[in-house]
This record gives sequence, C-alpha cells and structure tokens, in this order.
Amino acid sequence: MSRIALPAAVLLLSLSACTSAPPVAGGPQPPSGVCNAEGARWAIGSGVNDDVVNRILRDTGSRDARVLRPGQAVTMDFRQDRVSIDVNDRGAITGIRCG
Repeated sequence: MSRIALPAAVLLLSLSACTSAPPVAGGPQPPSGVCNAEGARWAIGSGVNDDVVNRILRDTGSRDARVLRPGQAVTMDFRQDRVSIDVNDRGAITGIRCG
C-alpha cells in the first residue's frame, strides 16, 4: 500500500466504528430525553423505590430523575430531560413534573 492509502484506510475504518446500529423493531427504545410527565401519572400515591423511579423514567422519556422530599433544597434550573418526583414524609409520590 502507498504511504497515503494506509492512513486513509485506517481513518475510514475507525470512523465506521463510530456509527450506531439502527434500533431493533419492537425492542426497547432509548429515552427521547424530552420529559412528558403525563406518562407517569399512574405513580401518584405509590411508594418511591428504584423500580418505580426506573419505570417513571421510561414512561416519561426522561434521561434523569430526582426525588424531592419535603423541605429539601433544590436547584431551580429547568432541564427538559429531567423528571422531578415529589414525595411526602411517608415516601408516597404526591406529584410528577418535568424540569
């Protein structure tokens, strides 16, 4: 191979390794990243635990979740990829909102 062709071939092969495969039809879809709290209204009134938080993440399309307890200090920044889960003193979910 010539001196130019070898580096070019290595570059092309390395770039092709960075492409992602298309999603499998019918398989789990990655979160869109844009929260839609309506998909998790079912969780209001239930206790908060890892399984419930993971399902809320999936059902809202969010990439991040935070559980907010009464009196807890929180940032006021809005993030469209985050779902906020409000809980009461007993750990029951009282509200679900984006941000």
